[in-house]
Amino acid sequence: MRRAITDDSALRDDIRLLGRLLGQTLRHFEGEPLYAAVEEIRQTATRFRRHGGADDASRLDRLLKRLPPDATMSVVRAFSYFSLLANIAEDLAQIRHLRLLGRRGEAARGSIADAAQRLAAQGTPPARVRQLLAHADVMPVLTAHPTEVQRKSILDTERAIAATLDRREQAAAADDRSAVAAAEEQLAGQVATLWLTRMLRTARLTVFDEIDNALAYWRSTFLPQLPAVYEELQARFDAPRLAPFLRLGSWIGGDRDGHPQVTAATMRRALAAQAQVALEHYAQQVHALGAELPLSALLSPPDPALARLAERSPDSSPHRADEPYRRALTGIYSRLLATADALGLDLRVRPALGEAAPYGQADELAADLQVIAASLAGHGAAALARPRLAPLTRAVEVFGFHGATLDLRQSSDVLESVVAELLAAAEVTPDYHRLDEAQRTRLLSRELAHTRPLVSAHLAYSERTRIELAVFDAARELRRRFGSRAIDKHIVSHTEQLSDLLEVALLQKECGLLTGTELRCCELMVVPLFETIDDLQRAPQVMGELLEHPGLRHLLVPAAGGRPIQEVMLGYSDSNKDGGFLASSWALYKATRTLHRLFEAHGVRLRLFHGRGGTVGRGGGPSFEAIVAQPPGTVGGAIRLTEQGEIIHAKYADPRIGQRHLELLVSAVLQASLLDAAAPPVDRTFEEALEEIAGHAHRAYRGLVYETEGFAGFFFSATPINEISELNIGSRPSARRDTGRIEDLRAIPWVFSWGQCRVLLPGWFGFGSGIEGFLESAGTAAGRRARARLLRRMLAEWPFFRDLTSNMEMVLAKTDLAIAHRYAQLAADRRRGAAIFSAIEREWRLTVGHWLAISRQRNLLESNPELALRIRQRLPYLDPLNHLQVELIRRHRRGRIDARGKRGIHLTINGISAGLRNTG
Repeated sequence: MRRAITDDSALRDDIRLLGRLLGQTLRHFEGEPLYAAVEEIRQTATRFRRHGGADDASRLDRLLKRLPPDATMSVVRAFSYFSLLANIAEDLAQIRHLRLLGRRGEAARGSIADAAQRLAAQGTPPARVRQLLAHADVMPVLTAHPTEVQRKSILDTERAIAATLDRREQAAAADDRSAVAAAEEQLAGQVATLWLTRMLRTARLTVFDEIDNALAYWRSTFLPQLPAVYEELQARFDAPRLAPFLRLGSWIGGDRDGHPQVTAATMRRALAAQAQVALEHYAQQVHALGAELPLSALLSPPDPALARLAERSPDSSPHRADEPYRRALTGIYSRLLATADALGLDLRVRPALGEAAPYGQADELAADLQVIAASLAGHGAAALARPRLAPLTRAVEVFGFHGATLDLRQSSDVLESVVAELLAAAEVTPDYHRLDEAQRTRLLSRELAHTRPLVSAHLAYSERTRIELAVFDAARELRRRFGSRAIDKHIVSHTEQLSDLLEVALLQKECGLLTGTELRCCELMVVPLFETIDDLQRAPQVMGELLEHPGLRHLLVPAAGGRPIQEVMLGYSDSNKDGGFLASSWALYKATRTLHRLFEAHGVRLRLFHGRGGTVGRGGGPSFEAIVAQPPGTVGGAIRLTEQGEIIHAKYADPRIGQRHLELLVSAVLQASLLDAAAPPVDRTFEEALEEIAGHAHRAYRGLVYETEGFAGFFFSATPINEISELNIGSRPSARRDTGRIEDLRAIPWVFSWGQCRVLLPGWFGFGSGIEGFLESAGTAAGRRARARLLRRMLAEWPFFRDLTSNMEMVLAKTDLAIAHRYAQLAADRRRGAAIFSAIEREWRLTVGHWLAISRQRNLLESNPELALRIRQRLPYLDPLNHLQVELIRRHRRGRIDARGKRGIHLTINGISAGLRNTG
């Protein structure tokens, strides 16, 4: 309990300080009446939240409705900015907690130190950990899905406030009152800057904007903090040198699925931008090393390798003639800049002293840096390498000259159409679409074995086909330019059958992306993405056909270190939208387990790629718990997972929190891979119970979303989905096809909209019906009691069920049916809307009731009072935004609002998103 008291008291102090500074800013720029109105609204919302009185509810409604347009905008901004400031304070509380543990010599849960302690307690020797890490593969993959609603200017100001708030705390700890006062004065200015900065974008983001925005996290977190994770691992497990297993991936600029702006040009821009940031970092660090290592050969004789490196330097200054380290680094610097020039990059760094040959690949740069380290170690000065040289060398090994590995992705139907056009133009088959799966597989296998090309410069192709072929041509070119790790995978969305994968192989063949002679192999691993419930159930069959096909397995499944490896991506978002969170989670669990057994039987290593969103409704939630809760034996040291939308900012904006999340990923992989061996197998009765529960939940969810007449109309009119689609928050369209059907809507705006109206339906709906059906099928009161006891055992003993329900409980705690009811009144068909909302409300009450019974709690989050407190602290600032949003949307849809009022709606979307934190 000491942790909670320490963190919460300091957190409350920070929130009060930031709130007071925001109030002063309001008074100064907007006047006393506006400040008084905000305070009255806040106090009324707080009373209503605590006591739920009808008088406070009607008073709050009157206060908001009588606001004039200009005041409405200011009130929305005030409550929105308070949420942003509270987020900053909560992040600092997390850092404070990590510092406190460090001072006590305690390991934070999920840290690498924690993993080391748990593994040691189990008796796992460090050598076993080193063996796993030698073949491990861990990769967070950044995506640009449109749930980050904040502008980069706002994010930059937030970072500045966070840094000043932290500096104030350090000054207070040192009892430096003048420094505290100076920090508070600076905070006041920064909060004023925040208030005077436009919150909304005036134009929709392009892919190029998204590429540039992501690079901010490279500079602040990934380049400096990834090496620190390796250093911690090496220290904890006595590993002198680890292979670079923890790397970064990206979809930004390579994800074409439903995104017409992503082309060969964006691929080139993405990799060039990443390379620019990486090489600038290397150049800056090498230059700084030159200043830090003025060692004289007279006092510290270099070893022969370093001497040769210094002799090759273009630095001929007589002042540095006896400084071999500086001369060697000058030569490395010159080669780095020559490399950048050869790659077509213009680094914003100091010019080189002379000309030099460019590096052919990043390994050559790493080797030169290791020469310097070896020479330092040779005469007892290894400590001089630790602060900068060692992290730089590690960064070069991890990021190379390309930065992050850029994934390519396209939908299977687009790829099918391209292949059909190529086959028809080459007079192989006039209508590929009409062939059944067996015929397609035979035809594609034959074409893959054939040396004759299908593509001809003398034939005319559609624009879509030309664009797709250009993408594969660009992939070949970029691999040669930046290295094979720059692009090494192509993901096939909506994979349903083996031919979906063979079509990508055929396009690689046509564009020169096959290697080998007798046994040719795709240079880009073809990665199936199974998304819907049906697709997940079909996944083992599709992959089984591939692994058992004698002529295709070697083509698609590359060998890594002698053992073949194949990646499979599992889609959390679409499977959730298709079947509900419970049925989706269980289908994913079963697919993971079955695929693992299948691949083991064929001697192929399976690497799973988890397409998780930010919110629970899209497979989100804490990554550590999710990885540890995977089916036993299925992680095996290898995992990739997406980091999306506002979650990227939440995890990686602050370097210290960023390092913490990177450690969590590695620690989870270690524990899931090595602690599994000692864990007992999952009780079969648990799995049988969840199979039945998921079936009931699936029927309830499908019954509401896809089988209730008028549900789509209710969703599009009773949530702010249309207003969200107008926001300039991402480059990707909100729907794959503009049909007005739920099936064609992307999972991201689907979940985002339910979050805005405080229903958060994708994160919990169906659980209550699932449990009720399971208990009812027992048949007798005794049987029902026995099944209730089984559910409590599942919660206590099964990590997967515990993780699933923990995430659901957090979502339930953020729902508010009173506010949601106001949105339901926006429905175009009021009678039908009331019936649909009643069904949602019944399921919510059923879900909460069953969950409290299973968890033996009286209230939601009773077992997690810290999280409960933080959510409660936010709600009085969030509720007014919801009430205002409903009123503004109502006016907008009646045509009684101008452009200023429309901006007000968009501001409320921004503010609610900030208040909920994980909405997309």
